[in-house]
Amino acid sequence: MRYRKGKCDLMYVIEGLLFLSSWVMVVNGSIHEYKDEAFIPRFNSFFFHGGSEGLYASKVQDSPLLVSDDSNNNNNKPINGKSFIRFESIIFRRTKEAANKQNEMQQSTGIVEAIILEVKDRNEIGGSYLNSDAICCTPALAKDGSCKVGEVIIHQDPENPGWPKRIQTSFEGNSEEANMVFNNVQINKTGMYYLYFMFCNPELKGTLISGRTVWRNPEGYLPGKMAPLMTFYGLMSLAYLILGLLWFLWFVQHWKDIIQLHYHITAVIGLGMCEMALWYFEYANFNATGSRPMGITMWAVTFSAIKKTVSRLLLLVVSMGYGVVRPTLGGITSKVLLLGVVYFLASEALELVEHLGNINDFSGKARIFLVLPVALLDSCFIVWIFSSLSKTLEKLQVRRSLAKLELYRKFTNSLAVSVLLSVAWIGYELYFNASDPLSELWRRAWFIPAFWTLLAYLLLWVICILWAPSNNPTRYAYSGEALDDEEEGLSLTGSSVIVGGDLSKLDRKERKASITADHVFGLGEVVLEEDKRE
Repeated sequence: MRYRKGKCDLMYVIEGLLFLSSWVMVVNGSIHEYKDEAFIPRFNSFFFHGGSEGLYASKVQDSPLLVSDDSNNNNNKPINGKSFIRFESIIFRRTKEAANKQNEMQQSTGIVEAIILEVKDRNEIGGSYLNSDAICCTPALAKDGSCKVGEVIIHQDPENPGWPKRIQTSFEGNSEEANMVFNNVQINKTGMYYLYFMFCNPELKGTLISGRTVWRNPEGYLPGKMAPLMTFYGLMSLAYLILGLLWFLWFVQHWKDIIQLHYHITAVIGLGMCEMALWYFEYANFNATGSRPMGITMWAVTFSAIKKTVSRLLLLVVSMGYGVVRPTLGGITSKVLLLGVVYFLASEALELVEHLGNINDFSGKARIFLVLPVALLDSCFIVWIFSSLSKTLEKLQVRRSLAKLELYRKFTNSLAVSVLLSVAWIGYELYFNASDPLSELWRRAWFIPAFWTLLAYLLLWVICILWAPSNNPTRYAYSGEALDDEEEGLSLTGSSVIVGGDLSKLDRKERKASITADHVFGLGEVVLEEDKRE
């Protein structure tokens, strides 16, 4: 019973280390750089999290550990089909006071260990089976010969000999620096891998690490979580291209009957095509080089933020009846634009932190604060959209515009379904992240961001079908109905719409040719043709 308790206690310790490290370092790339980073004390050890990524097993088997003093020779070896973790120019620097205490002639005066483990083997680190919470071996634990004093306790996996992996680097004499030998650790088993640099000697307290490690999958440098997204963005680029071609054919076929709203839809499709293409090329370049190209990434992030903003504004102005029951947004134009600008800035900031943050910066914490305003603004959009839809439906019912009413009912139902799916998916995301804090389900994680891209694409399809160009644009175009002045200043909590005028007269006017706005989202004055019969 004591054996089980000790093992469970130490398993919680290792889980705590892994969870803590996920907040200390946010992994955004396959090249992990360390710039004089400090070690963190934990029980009787000191550790530094060197990175964590999902890695697929090598397709080409090789020696599990290649060690050479000549890094160029190793770099020239074929790497296609191989999955590995490579240590490059790793240097440990201890304090001058710690170095002066050592004997100049002594060969080893301190050991730093690089520990590579698969996350499922986290309970193989430490003295759990010895009823101890120690991570480093002590003289008492070393009596039975199961570990060496001053080293991290590792229990080898009988089903995977040699793992967890240990690579040691020693300080010599009173030297302040210790250089880690160039190493390639080949990965022959698919899993989520964690890298820790650890030492047990208290005299090494204050030691810093610099250098970098390179992580590679068989097909390239993309982390395992992100690798499927490159294929996904490639397919989405093709999907937007197909939608764009179909919309272009509709557009050309009925170009004489095009209304202003069709140009807005075209802009969203174009932005979507550019966004997906840029993300695909960004991921392809990342996969080939191991680092994110700043230029392409910036463009992809910016197009993504613009497309999200314009898409939400399109949903909002359509819900308000723009181009259908009203030619302009009137007095609320400034409010709509203000909400759009604020959302763009918040979305751009969040995307920049997510995709351009370095693995050793504060991007993890910054993301928490940046997600909140984006979520709040999304909520504002949802409330305003459904509030506007309610007023538009009410107006169409009073005016007995049956064709437009049916159109907006379909649009409302589609939007309601998308909102319900979004709420359900947010709940799933929360459950997924809470139940998988150590990223053991990393092979499924790519679908979390992919869902939102796919949902936005499907909703755009719905809008394109409902508002497709046709020979009868008056079925959904603005047809000169009398506008209520009060409506131009509607707020989210505004009262019901007051509609006046002779209904029979409005029915006759609905059969007239539509008069539409001249500027995007109703900016500028719209001159209406005077009714000759009035």
